[in-house]
Amino acid sequence: MFVIGIAGGTCSGKTTLAEKLCERFGGTARLLHMDSYYRQPFSYTVAPISGKTYVEHNHPDALEVDRLQADVENELSKAEYQLLIIEGLFALHLEEIRSRLDFKVFVDLDSDERLVRRIRRFTGFGQSFDEVTDRYIDTVRFRHNELVEPSRWHADIVVNGNSGDLPVDVLETYIRSKLK
Repeated sequence: MFVIGIAGGTCSGKTTLAEKLCERFGGTARLLHMDSYYRQPFSYTVAPISGKTYVEHNHPDALEVDRLQADVENELSKAEYQLLIIEGLFALHLEEIRSRLDFKVFVDLDSDERLVRRIRRFTGFGQSFDEVTDRYIDTVRFRHNELVEPSRWHADIVVNGNSGDLPVDVLETYIRSKLK
C-alpha cells in the first residue's frame, strides 16, 4: 500500500485535494481525515494576545494521536486498498504519522485567501464574521506560524491550493507510477 500525507494551513485545500485523489482511485483508496480525531471533550486554549478562551483545534495535543496511529496501522494491514491518504493540519508535523508516509504533500495558499475561505466556511456554519476573524487572529494564525508552516520542510512536494485539478493530475500520475 502507498501512503501519502497531505498537510497545509486552514482552508488551504487539503481536504479537496485528498477527496479528489480518492475519487480518482475509487474503491482502492482510503482517506483518513485528522479532523475526525479531535479529543472529546474538546481541549481549550487561551489566546496569547486577547486572553480569550477558544476550543483548541490548532494544536496536535488536541488530537487522539494514539487512535489515529492505530487506525493507520489497521488500514495498512488491509489488502483491499492500494492507497491510504492521511489528511490534516498536522499530517507532516507529527513524526509518528510522518514516519509512515511514502510521500508527503504540503498544500500552500496565501494567508489572505485562506482567511477569506475560512470566513465563508464558518459563517456558513452560523458563526459571525467577528467570531471567525477574532479566532483566526487570536489562535489560528499563531498556531499556523508555530506548527503548520514549518512542517512544509518535510514535504516532498508543495502544491498550490488554488490551481484546480493540476495537483490532482500530477499526484495521480506519480502515485500510479509507484503502484505498478
